[in-house]
Amino acid sequence: MNDFTVGFIGLGLIGGSIAKAIRHAMPSARLIAHTRSSDTMRYAIENQIIDEACDQVDDRFCSCDFIFLCAPVESNASYLELLKPFLKESCILTDVGSTKTDIHKKVAELGMEEFFIGGHPMAGSEKTGIQNSKRILLENAYYMITPTAKVAEDKVNRYYNLVLSFKALPLILSYKKHDFATAAISHLPHIIASSLVNLVRDSDFPDGVMKQIAAGGFKDITRIASSSPEMWEQICSTNSSNIIQILDHYIESLKMTRTALEHHSISSIHKLFADAREYRDSISDTSRGPIPKSYSLYCDMVDEAGGIAALATILATNGISIKNIGIVHNREFEEAVLHVEFYEESALKKAANLLRRYRYTIYER
Repeated sequence: MNDFTVGFIGLGLIGGSIAKAIRHAMPSARLIAHTRSSDTMRYAIENQIIDEACDQVDDRFCSCDFIFLCAPVESNASYLELLKPFLKESCILTDVGSTKTDIHKKVAELGMEEFFIGGHPMAGSEKTGIQNSKRILLENAYYMITPTAKVAEDKVNRYYNLVLSFKALPLILSYKKHDFATAAISHLPHIIASSLVNLVRDSDFPDGVMKQIAAGGFKDITRIASSSPEMWEQICSTNSSNIIQILDHYIESLKMTRTALEHHSISSIHKLFADAREYRDSISDTSRGPIPKSYSLYCDMVDEAGGIAALATILATNGISIKNIGIVHNREFEEAVLHVEFYEESALKKAANLLRRYRYTIYER
C-alpha cells in the first residue's frame, strides 16, 4: 500500500494527524487536500504534510484511492455531491465525524454507498488546527469503522489495514450502533458535566464558596465541560434522538436514586455505588476515547518558599513541559498537596521517575 494517493477535504487536528500518520507509514504516498483556509494549506505545504493544495474540488481527486472528509460534522455531507463525479471505482470515501447517521443517510440518498465507509477516530485534544496535529495522536486509540450495506468487503479490509498502519485499534460496527454507543459514553457525559457545572454556578452562595472549594472529584467529572461549545452543539444536533433515549434512561435512574434517598433505602444506595465501582474498575485506563486523557501526578510538598519553583526547575532542565501546576486546596479525594499535569503520557512517566530520584513522594494518575 505504499504507492497510492490520498485526498483530504479539510485538514485540521484530525485530518492533519491522519496525513502525518500516512506520511510516516507510507513515505511514497501522494497526499492532496482542499480546505477553505489558505493559512492551513500554506502550513501543510511548507511542512511537507501534503504534496499538493487544491483550491477547489476537481479532477485532481480522480486519482485518489482514499478520500477523507475532515471538515466539521455539519459540512462533510455538503462535499459528497461535489466529489461524486471524481470517484474512481476502487476509491474509498470516508469521514472522521463523531456522529454517523446523518452522513450515512446522505450517502444513501446520493447512491454512493459502494464507495463510503464511515470512520471515527476516537482521539482528540483541547487544541485544534493542523498546527497541533501529530502523527502519534491515533496510536492505541479506537478507530470506529462503519461500512455501508453495499460497500465491498475488499474495501472494508483495505480500510481496516490502513487504520492498523496508524497503530490505531480498528473496530467495525453499524453506524446505528456507533451513534447509540457514543451517545452513552461521550455525548451524554458532556451534557451531564455541563449541566452539573451550571447547577453549581446557579446554586452557589453570594460569596462564591462552592467555586472556591470545587476541586477533586468535582473537577474530575466536570473537566469535559471545558470542551468547544460549537463542536458539541453540532454533535448534539446530529445525534439528538440517541442522546434523548439515553438521557431518558439516565433521568429514570436519577428518579430511582431520589426515591431511595427519600425512603432511606440503604441497600439501594449501597448497590448504586457498589455496582458502579465494579463496572468502572473493569474499564481500562489505558484506552483512549473521545475525551482526552489527563496525564497528572500528585506530589507531597512542604509549604515553604521556592518549593514549587524548585520542582518546576527540575522538570524544565530535563526538557519536560508542564501543562498545569497548582496547589490542591480541597484534598478530600486527593493524596497530596501539589497537582502537576502534562501534555503526554511519556512526559508524565519521565517526570514521575525523575522526581522520585530527587526524593519527592509521587502519586500517579
